[in-house]
Amino acid sequence: MSKTRIDRRMAKLKAEGRPALVTYFMGGDPDYDTSLSIMQALSRSGADIIELGMPFSDPMADGPAIQAAGLRSLKNGQTLARTLQMAADFRKKDDETPIVLMGYYNPVYSYGVERFLIDAKACGIDGLIIVDLPPEMDEELCVPALKAGINFIRLATPTTDEKRLPKVLKNTSGFVYYVSMTGITGSALVDTGKVAQAVARIKAHTDLPICVGFGVKTAEQARIIGSSADGVVVGSAIVNAVANTLGAEGKRLADPVEAVETLVSDLAQGVRQARLSTT
Repeated sequence: MSKTRIDRRMAKLKAEGRPALVTYFMGGDPDYDTSLSIMQALSRSGADIIELGMPFSDPMADGPAIQAAGLRSLKNGQTLARTLQMAADFRKKDDETPIVLMGYYNPVYSYGVERFLIDAKACGIDGLIIVDLPPEMDEELCVPALKAGINFIRLATPTTDEKRLPKVLKNTSGFVYYVSMTGITGSALVDTGKVAQAVARIKAHTDLPICVGFGVKTAEQARIIGSSADGVVVGSAIVNAVANTLGAEGKRLADPVEAVETLVSDLAQGVRQARLSTT
């Protein structure tokens, strides 16, 4: 498999001695045009890698904020095809920032795996995070994605023990996403004290970069986590920044693009103040 934008970006940041800021947002929230503007604002304000959420009606691992964002998106007509189109529209102005599609297998299965991978590659997608596909189902999507030149990024958690970890890492590429807590997204604050120990444990099994997320909300948390992890992932805080600009019936109370840009600029500053302890 040839080098992807993710591989090149992570190598560049490693050479610079700093972690990546990985930002998640929900495709189509609160509407297509605003969501595309948010995506453009992410890279403009300091995101190194963008996770583009695929809305799904039954997101079992997502907390209330991301569930609500997905429902807003679906209500406004967002589909997997439109999410792919959003990536293609983004690529018209930015061919460098890596894009990872994140979500659940059902929409991909319904779309058709072969068709999905062809279209995803054509739209400039670099990686996939499919949270409900375990390693035992790698032949469904993971292996075909790797053959298509798309990174398949796996999640590890505090409950992924030494016996399970090698299986989780077997076909993982791009980076490993370490979920720093058990439970649903956005449900608690990350325990920064345990992150370095967890990252070191995973690094004993792989040379892949380790990006840490779930519960990161502030620049200070990003700085602390970034001192030991190769990347810091922020999702629910960004989704909440969008939601906080919306009133009843989705009425616009403030500019969601500006809200996201302000938050991400702050987070980027925190990440850039971190220096990886391994460099």
